[in-house]
Order: sequence, then structure tokens, then C-alpha cells
Amino acid sequence: MATFLYRLGRLAFRRRHFVALIWVALLTLAGVGAASAPAAGSSSFSIPGTEAQRAFDLLEQRFPGMSADGATARVVFKAPGGEKVTAKDNKAVVEKAVEELRDGSEVVSVADPFAAHAVNKDGTIAYAQVKYKVSGMELKDASKDALKEAAHRARDGGLTVEVGGDALSAVPETGSTEVIGIAVAAVVLVITFGSLVAAGLPLLTALVGVGIGVSAIAALANALDLGSTTSTLATMIGLAVGIDYALFIVSRYRTELAEGREREEAAGRAVGTAGSAVVFAGLTVVIALVGLAVVNIPMLTKMGVAAAGTVAIAVLIALTMIPSLLGYAGRRVKPAGEKSRLLGGGRAAAGNGRPNMGTRWASFVVRRPLAVLLLGVVGLGAAAVPASQLQLGLPDDGSQPTSTTQRRAYDLLSEGFGPGFNGPLMVVVDAKASDDPKAAVTTVTSDIKGMKDVVTVTPATYNKSGDTAMITVIPGSKPSSATTEDLVHGIRDAGVGITADTDAKLLVTGTTAMNIDVSQKLNDALVPYLALVVGLAFLLLIVVFRSILVPLKAALGFLLSVTAALGAVVAVFQWGWLSGLMGVEETGPIMSMMPIFMVGVVFGLAMDYEVFLVTRMREAYVHGEPPGQAIVTGFKHGARVVTAAAVIMIAVFSGFIGSSESMIKMIGFGLAVAVFFDAFVVRMALVPAVLALLGRRAWWLPKWLDRVLPNVDVEGDGLRSGPAAGPRDPDTDQSRELVRA
Repeated sequence: MATFLYRLGRLAFRRRHFVALIWVALLTLAGVGAASAPAAGSSSFSIPGTEAQRAFDLLEQRFPGMSADGATARVVFKAPGGEKVTAKDNKAVVEKAVEELRDGSEVVSVADPFAAHAVNKDGTIAYAQVKYKVSGMELKDASKDALKEAAHRARDGGLTVEVGGDALSAVPETGSTEVIGIAVAAVVLVITFGSLVAAGLPLLTALVGVGIGVSAIAALANALDLGSTTSTLATMIGLAVGIDYALFIVSRYRTELAEGREREEAAGRAVGTAGSAVVFAGLTVVIALVGLAVVNIPMLTKMGVAAAGTVAIAVLIALTMIPSLLGYAGRRVKPAGEKSRLLGGGRAAAGNGRPNMGTRWASFVVRRPLAVLLLGVVGLGAAAVPASQLQLGLPDDGSQPTSTTQRRAYDLLSEGFGPGFNGPLMVVVDAKASDDPKAAVTTVTSDIKGMKDVVTVTPATYNKSGDTAMITVIPGSKPSSATTEDLVHGIRDAGVGITADTDAKLLVTGTTAMNIDVSQKLNDALVPYLALVVGLAFLLLIVVFRSILVPLKAALGFLLSVTAALGAVVAVFQWGWLSGLMGVEETGPIMSMMPIFMVGVVFGLAMDYEVFLVTRMREAYVHGEPPGQAIVTGFKHGARVVTAAAVIMIAVFSGFIGSSESMIKMIGFGLAVAVFFDAFVVRMALVPAVLALLGRRAWWLPKWLDRVLPNVDVEGDGLRSGPAAGPRDPDTDQSRELVRA
């Protein structure tokens, strides 16, 4: 592989006009496609295999035209202090608002609060429920504006009016902190390379890669039902890995220049060595993201595949566009150790014999491996403690900032009708096989009324055939509580007995039940997903490192870092530690997909650092250095670059903490913390400590397996004996043969 990539790098350097033109053409084509494609709506949200989804499907079949999965809005009215919402003037304001809400081509129905008995006992709070034909993300701006204007005019009438539900759903904003993250990445690159030109190359290529990936997603969104939020993960991961992959190749290019090679030769060798690591690092990320399909949640699968495609583009750009741009940059990209005039000019003190920080740190770890290992494991273990109290759920309006109308509507409904009113359960009774459908529905209603934590059970609504009924159940507890979850399971358990007695099938659905089913589905899929992703990557790393223990150590280190990161997420978003600093207004259960999401993304990124850092050690070991010295050499050449890459990733992910969407805020924080733990504790401390303790055993591979595995030559050994070889050193060749023997 190294030889092939070496030739590719030289070709891209020589044919830089052609390569650059191809990428510009692809960016233009993707941009035109995105601009001309229909706007993306929301991806059709379905959870195959769950009871809540089966109930929705049944409703669509038995109640045609009711738009069971359409958007809803609850317009909540509260009378001024001391007054009743049923008073003549206040009632007139509400009725006028209801009439205005009925206008609009996308409105299915509006329930008058006075006719539907949607007024609380005190007569101070009422609500009108609006049902739409399409989901909240697909709702036209005109419908949303009409909803807001109706609420505004009712406020002018003297009432407090707030709007809840998903009708006002919007594409989340990431905020200005995302730009700050990119700015931090730029500063880190300038410090690392000492040159604006060299620093600009990774940023430029990363933006081109993300531009192509996100534009392609936008162009295909309508045709493939990708949804408007699919590009968020692609942007987040694409920026991070795009900058990092380019960083590693540019850094290796500068090292090759410092060894006296011509620029075209240096570009070829940089792509042949660092590029090989980029290919395998990219493969681990792609495996982790595509593996999200195991969960069998279409929305999550699409997000993973879209992000994986953006990562693949980042790899291709790093292998081709970076060497072509290096050709354009010429002498403005300095050899390693030589800084531009921007940072002082002249030769750095690299050649004065003073070891750099990476060398000094690695030497310390090699001398004290057991102490470093114990300290790192204990520290990560302490950070992971909160993860033992992990509570999973999905966000609702109760997790929104108090500044939003959705959150204020949520609070008003809780005040007037109880906390469970924000999470009604929809019970669907399929009595088609029953001899007496109405008797079966009556039995269901009676049984549910007698259950614990049930406040209200509404009268059944039948379809035209009279063989299917809908019943709304109002719990006494808030939607995200364990008590409400127990009630859902209790109703479903009771349904087994009802089916045996009446032949009627009982299904529980609604947003609350769907959230519970999604959480359970994600929990059930976590272990198979972890086994698949870690297993495939383990096999891949055996091929890369030609070792059993090094990939095993990499996987165990990842488990430590991801568990510690989950502990940090629990401490902030569930316990409330530093929540004000992070802009978390409401603590609560951790998003259900967070564990499996972090496993997928963090594993791929963790293997990036493992591949980039350890391949340098492997390269030094194969070329004749003792195990301890190989660790030091790997850090000498790789620690500075891996540190810069980690800081850049942390900066990019931290930029998403400023998002208005709690889910994206949590993902950004979790990934930033996970990268910090994995890069600076696991890869920079635990990895060299374990390798120092193992010595030569770290690179052991059974002879039969060594014969079977393909030689991918990540360390670039083929470049020393192939067409790229320079003058041969007999002593080095002899020592290399002794190591392999």
C-alpha cells in the first residue's frame, strides 16, 4: 500500500492543476445540486419492530387521513391573575384564536377547549390542540407563522398564550461557538507549522471536503429521505477528521523535507507513510459510523452513512488534494524545524540536540510505566463513576430552555392539568377479531382506569368500521419519569390478558411510548454494536500493526475513555455539575442514543490517534530500534502532531456546545471530553506505559497468522527497497532483518 500511495502522492504533486480542477469541479457540482434540489423536510421517523410503531401503522390503516404522525400544537391560554379563562371577554379571545387556527391548508383539526373540556378545574388555564397533515419539520413557514400570529393576537387580548408541541420544530442552530472552534483550530495549526500557508492547507481541504459532503447530502436529501438534520453529524465529524488527516500528511511532508528530500519526493513519501495511516484510520471511522445500521433505526442509519461518506471524502482529499496544494505552495511550506518569518524566522533549535517535549515525556513514561499506568486508570475510573447512575430518555419540551414558548407551554400545562398531561399515552385497541368490539374496548378502559398513576382516561374514539378504537390515557407523572415508563409496561402487560379474554389486541403508542421503545431498542443494540465495531476494527488493527496485544490494548483503552466521557456527560447534563457554564438550563435523563452514538464516533476517532502514534513506533521498531527507544522515537515524531490534532478536534466539537438543540449540545460536549480523555490520557500516557511494560512481546504475532495476513506496509518499508529507495545502509538493513527474525 505504501508504494501505491507514494506513487499517488507524486502523481498528485506533478499533476496538481488537474487534481485541483477535479476537486473544484466536484465542489461546484455538489453545490449546484444542493441549490437546485428540493428543500429537505424531516426524515420519516420510524422505529421498525417496536410496539409504538406498529400502533402508528395500524392507525394509518384503520383511520385513513388522520395523519397519526403529523405535527401537533397545543396553544395554551391562561387568564390574568384572579380571572377565569371562561369569563365572557376571555372566552371570546380564545374562541377567536381557535377560529384563526383552523385556517390553513395543512391543518387537519382544531379542538375547541370549551367543547373538548380542555379547561382545568380552576377555570384559569385552557388549551386548544391543533393537528396538522405533515410533521413539524415538513410544516411550511406560512403554517408556523399563522400559528405564532394567532397566539400573538390572543396575547394582545390580555391572556398569557404559549405554544407547545412539535409544530414549531426547526433546524437546530449551532451558534457562533462553531466558528470559534474553527478559529481555535487555525491558531493551533499556525503554532504547529509556524506558517500561515502550511496552516491554511488543512483548513482549506477540510472545508472543501465538508462542502462536498454536506452539499451532496442536501442534493440527495429529498430523494433519499435524509432529512434536514442528517448533515449535522457529517459536518461535525467531517471537519474534525478532515483537518486531522491533512495535518498528519503535511507534518510528514515537512519532516521529509528536513531530511533533505526534494519536494515531489517528500510529497510522495508523506502520502506513502502518513497516508497509509490515514487510510486505515479512516476505515475505522467508516466502520464505526456505518455500523450504526445494526441499531435498525433508519434515521440513525442515514446519519451514520452520510457522515461515513464525508469521512471517505476527507481521506481522498488528504491523499490527493493535499499533495497537489503542496505543489502550489512550493517553498512557502518550510521543512520541520524551520519557521517562517511570521514566528521569528530562521532555523529553530531542533538541531541543537535538545529533545522535544514528546521525547522527554515518552522517556519519563518508559522509566516509570507502572506508576503512569496506575495513575491513568485510577483517574479515568474516577471520571467514569457517574456513569453508574446513567438514566436514559429522549428530550421533550420540558428540556427546552425557559426562554422558549414550548417550554413555557409545557410548564403551564403541568400547572393546570398535572405533569403527566405533557406526555399522554395513546392506547389503540384492535378489536377486529373480537365478537363484541365495544365490550372489548369497555374492558380495556375499565382496566386502565384502575391502574396506579392514571389520572384520566378519555372516552374511546372508533373508526368507521367500529372495530378499532383510540383511548387517551393521562399519567400522573411527567413523561420522562420512571413511573410513567412503568405505567406503559403495565398497560402492555395487561393487554396480554385482555387478548386472551376478548381476542382484542392492545397497543400503546404516542410520543412518550415511542421514546420508551427507542430507549429500549438502543439499549438492546449496544452490546451487538460494540462487538461488531470493535471486532472488525480489532481485525483491521491486527493487519496494520501485525500484533495481537497492541490492538487489544487499543480496544481496552477506548472502553476506558468512552466510559469516563459518559461519566462526565452524566455529571453535567443529569447531575447539573457546571451546567451553567455549559448553557444547560434543564437537567434530566441522558439522550437514549448517546451511549451508542459515543461508542461509534469515539471509537473511530480513538483509533485515529492509535494508528497515527503507534505506526511511528512500529516503523522505528521494524527498522531496528529496541522497544523502549521505538516508543520514544514514535513520540518524538508524532506527539506534537497528535496533540495538535486532538486540540483541533476538541475545539471543533466544543463549538457545537453552543447549539440551541440540547441533543447537539450534549453530543458536542460528550465527543470533546471523550477526545480529551482518549488522546491525552489513554494514547499519550497509558499506551506508552503498556508498551513499555510489554517490551518485545507487544509486537508478537503467531507465525501462522503472520503468513496468512496481507502485508499492507503501513510503516513504509517498501519505500526503502522499492523505486523510492535512496542509498541503502547495510547496518540498518541487517538490524531490520534481526528484528523480523
